[in-house]
This record gives sequence, C-alpha cells and structure tokens, in this order.
Amino acid sequence: MPRKKIALIGGGQIGGVLAQLAASRQLGDVVMFDIVEDLPQGKTLDVAEAARVDGFDANVTGTNDYKDINGADLVIITAGLPRKPGMSRDDLLTTNAKIMKSVAENVKQYAPNSIVIIISNPLDAMVTLFKKITGFPANRVLGQAGVLDSSRFSTFIAWELGVSVKDINAMVLGGHGDTMVPIVRYANINGIPVMEQLERKYNDKAKAKEVMKNLVERTKMAGGEVVKLLKTGSAFYSPASSAIAMAESILFDEKRVLPVCAYLNGEFGINGYYVGVPAVLGSNGVEKVIEFELDSEERTLLDNSVSAVKTLVADMERLGF
Repeated sequence: MPRKKIALIGGGQIGGVLAQLAASRQLGDVVMFDIVEDLPQGKTLDVAEAARVDGFDANVTGTNDYKDINGADLVIITAGLPRKPGMSRDDLLTTNAKIMKSVAENVKQYAPNSIVIIISNPLDAMVTLFKKITGFPANRVLGQAGVLDSSRFSTFIAWELGVSVKDINAMVLGGHGDTMVPIVRYANINGIPVMEQLERKYNDKAKAKEVMKNLVERTKMAGGEVVKLLKTGSAFYSPASSAIAMAESILFDEKRVLPVCAYLNGEFGINGYYVGVPAVLGSNGVEKVIEFELDSEERTLLDNSVSAVKTLVADMERLGF
C-alpha cells in the first residue's frame, strides 16, 4: 500500500517540528511548502538525514512550488505572521487573511480531496476563510487549538496535584483566545473529579476554587506566557504535537474524541460558525461532534466565546475577505 502524502504549508518553527514528527512516526511521505527560497528544502533535508537514526523510510522533501503538494491526502497549514509590536488587530487579520486566501486557492487546485488541519492565527477566522474560498465540505476543514489548550490545562492540573499528566482528562472548548472555556466540572484523574482532589488537598472549598481559577487563567494565557519567556518567538513544539495527534487519528482512522475547531450545524445551539468542540476524528475528518449538557455557567462562558468568534469573522468580512 502506498504511503499517505502529507503537505505542510509553512516552513517556520511549527512546520519544522511537524515534518520531524510526521516522518519519525511513519504517518506518510512529507512535502513542506514555503515561499522563502531554500528554507523548506533545508529543513526537510535536515529531517531526512535523521532517517537512519530514527528508523523511518518516509520521503521528506521541501519545495517553493505548490504543484509539488499535488494529490496530498492531508494538509496542515501553519502559514501566517505573528502579531508584531505596533501592529493592530486589523493589520494582523488583513495580512494573514491575504496569506490564507493564496494558500486556500492553491490547496483547492492541487489537493482538492485532502483533509485540512489549520493552525494559523487568528484561528477561528482563518478556518472560516479557508472553507469559504475552497468550498470544501465542513468535515474536511478543521482547526487545531483545543488539543493544545486542553493539554496545557491538563499539564497545569497534574503539576498542582503531583500526578502523571497521562492520567488527567480535561477539555477546553470555545474560540482560541482569551475567551476559551476550560470545562472544570468534568476535569478528572482517571475518573476522579479534580475539584474533589483539590478540596482534599487544601481542606478548603474556597481555596480549591481559587486554585482552579488560577489554573484556568494560566491556561488561557499559556501561549502568551511562552512568548514572554522566549522573547523572540512563540510556542512551536506543543502546537505541532497537537496537530500530529489529530493527523494520526485521521490517517489511521482511530476515531479519537478530540477538541477541535469544527463547523457547527446546530450542535450546542450554534449554527454556521467554527467553534472548539469535542469531535470524533477519523478517515473522513470530523465524523461527529460530541454534544453534552452544559450548566448555566458553562453555557454563558461558551456563548461569550462564540460571540468573540462572530466578532472576529465579522471583522474579517468588513475587511473584504
């Protein structure tokens, strides 16, 4: 059976880690596209030269020509610029929307049957624009944010309770930004409620709530925390690992339930917008959105997050995209 073809659009820090992880985990042959001459060729050559050491046979190549992504089964998009000092929100939105428009047109031409995972920010707007330009079915266009945000939330909980993060189950819903919604009520340690363990640790319900509030806030600001520490860049390993988890579930038809930026048709009472929700990922992309009951506080928080997504999309349309 021929290997799957994975196209990576964007040769930055995230793109480089994506290439290394996709190849070393034998997900398929990898082609990296970037507009910067020689950049994707250099990054993929570096990855390819580790094949003997890491024990993989996948082909890993770089290109500056979109035609080389022809027939890709899976496309992961990281193309776009980070917000720079002095750049307004509209400036960032306009710049990255122009980039995404070009990417979408070329993916539509050369990989019309692909499933597409988008990491580029502002995420909710970029996923919306890609689907609009390509006309791809909603199940084949999704965004990566919830897997990363949920991993961050789980990590902070594990550190607080002194347990393995592998045993933490916690999920973040909503838009990718300050309005994201960590679902505290269902966070657990192999089924044991996290809040119960915090209350036992501190023997004080009020203190437990305060600690959890801080964990939630750190989760919301986690990306900024990394940026502040790095000073010259943003997170790249954890976003790439999160996208690879989604890619594995799709390419191997694993049917994992992962929080992703998916297009909603009435689920959670939301119509016509991309929002972070738990979904079954398989060979057809987003195969099902998993709904569950929200209490009044969770509902209010999710509605607030959806409002932010709607504002972002409206701003993009106002700017002509």
